[in-house]
Amino acid sequence: YQLTMAYGHWRAGRHRAPAAAELFFRRGPFGGALALAAGLAEGLRGLRAFRFSAADVAYLRSVLPSTTEDAFFDYLATLDASEVTVTAVPEGSVVFARVPFLQVKGPLLVVQLLETTLLCLVSYASLVATNAARFRLLAGPDMKLMEIGLRRAQGPDGALSASKYSYIGGFDCTSNILAGKLYGIPVRGTIAHSFIMSFTSLEEVQPRVSLPPLAGGEPVDLPSLAERWLQRDFQGLLDTYCVRRSGLPNFCAVALALHQLGYQAIGVRLDSGDLAQQSKEIRQVLRACGAHFQVPWFETIPIAVSNDISEQSLEEFSREGSEINVIGVGTNLVTCPLQPSLGCVYKLVEVNGSPCLKLTEDEEKMTIPGTKTIYRLYDAAGHPFMDLMALEEEPSPSAGQELVVRVLGRLGETSKVVPTTVEPLHRVYFRDGQVCEPLPSLMEVRNHAQVSLSLLSPAHRQLREPQPYPVAVTEKLHHLLTKLRQASQ
Repeated sequence: YQLTMAYGHWRAGRHRAPAAAELFFRRGPFGGALALAAGLAEGLRGLRAFRFSAADVAYLRSVLPSTTEDAFFDYLATLDASEVTVTAVPEGSVVFARVPFLQVKGPLLVVQLLETTLLCLVSYASLVATNAARFRLLAGPDMKLMEIGLRRAQGPDGALSASKYSYIGGFDCTSNILAGKLYGIPVRGTIAHSFIMSFTSLEEVQPRVSLPPLAGGEPVDLPSLAERWLQRDFQGLLDTYCVRRSGLPNFCAVALALHQLGYQAIGVRLDSGDLAQQSKEIRQVLRACGAHFQVPWFETIPIAVSNDISEQSLEEFSREGSEINVIGVGTNLVTCPLQPSLGCVYKLVEVNGSPCLKLTEDEEKMTIPGTKTIYRLYDAAGHPFMDLMALEEEPSPSAGQELVVRVLGRLGETSKVVPTTVEPLHRVYFRDGQVCEPLPSLMEVRNHAQVSLSLLSPAHRQLREPQPYPVAVTEKLHHLLTKLRQASQ
């Protein structure tokens, strides 16, 4: 596909024609209005590494038609991204439908060849980050969210990407130790039912060990499973057999014994049943136990839940007034079952200085021609209320200045707006073969994402039937669009 087109450009002598393309999505994912832009750092890394090795060229010789000229393969061996310029929104930014995540300029053949790679690196990353952000918005700022999707993800690469980009979207930690090592994401985990099921009697636990008290008191004889981690990281999984008859009573007994030694249990976990109702019953027992034995921290022991958690689950927890403090999300986070693809596209907008237009009767699928500058307009309350696309040669809009614009979807009418603040969205990130803008850490990207989300008005941020966010073009860009449409007809 890409190589076939590249050969066509090369044969036509157009391979070095200056060109520009844009990457964007056409419709908000999951029925919402917005997405979080993610994958930029990986995309820039791909640009730096872009080239065909001798082995790559040899393989292409073996699979492309035998009529392909040898000189084309020689040309491929010389390619890199040294003549490519990329502008983009900062990673973690909120983006809206039809607004470019990034813009790519360079020789036509190279710009075309980069399409699939950039789409792959940006689309899934942004989808998972957006999915994670939706869970965070539903859970609220105080709930601890754990990404536990490694075993459910589409392969190891998908698992690592999911861990990384769910952290950007607002999750607190991951169970994926490799992701923790590679990206510095906090790592958390508990135990599985199989661990508890593997013990049927204390007689099976050998050797027995002596667990010293933290301060004062007598040493206590506990099973070897406590030797290295139980005393500091005891979190009981309560529902392997029965929460009421065994899980919760046993947890309380062990936690109280550890308390006498100066240790504090870190929580309990549920993995089945009516999680919201059980959490309330467990909290009631913990409060009673803490009061009876005069252990104040007992009533605030965190209650964690898992078990195929979805957006609907979080809505039910909130509606039922649950006592849940920690939520582990796996399948419904990393596989994005509500929308498996963001549907990003990469479209040519200019070649040889001439704007390009993909014409269709469906206005949503029609491209916006020309190289553009993107602005975000803010109201007096500090909320963004419109994104504006202007041709590069147009002067920047000013705060407090009335603007006449055309909103996409309502191009037949003009609108007048007066922004309190105007923010250029794109920065130059790649030029002359090098990344030219300092890249933030993963934590900084995560913080930027949360700030970006917080700036939105509630009407645009809501997850169900949000108010459509206006994306507009200037009068000059609308005139160009109209002119090209008329010419093509």
